[in-house]
Amino acid sequence: MVRKVLLTPFRRAAAGLALAVALAVAAGCNNAPLKVSAIQLGKSLNSDNSVGNHATTFKPNDTVYAAVLTNESGSGTIETKWYYGSTRVSEMKKDVSYHGEAATEFRFHNTAGFPPGAYRVEFFLDGQPVGERTFKIE
Repeated sequence: MVRKVLLTPFRRAAAGLALAVALAVAAGCNNAPLKVSAIQLGKSLNSDNSVGNHATTFKPNDTVYAAVLTNESGSGTIETKWYYGSTRVSEMKKDVSYHGEAATEFRFHNTAGFPPGAYRVEFFLDGQPVGERTFKIE
């Protein structure tokens, strides 16, 4: 004998609400790994955290901006390691989670001014190298 289960209007509404909550939670979970689409270096940032004025030569009192662009949803840890010659002078790390395209910005500044010379910044995503950029302070 097959028995039919009839849902009352209250139970139907509760079941619909439970399904909506489950879908929202699943959509909010962003466990996919990020993928880097570009790395930028420059003298200013746009409102979306991408680099506005691309450059590879800076003055001693400039702020050097770096942006790591990702073009899909995902989560991860983005890290930069900044070098003056062969000496590491700074390290920055950000845990991020994005839904769609995004730019993660980093700022490199020395209030006393940078010494002139060759610099390099390495970029990592979840501990894996994804690129580097060189620049000069003149």
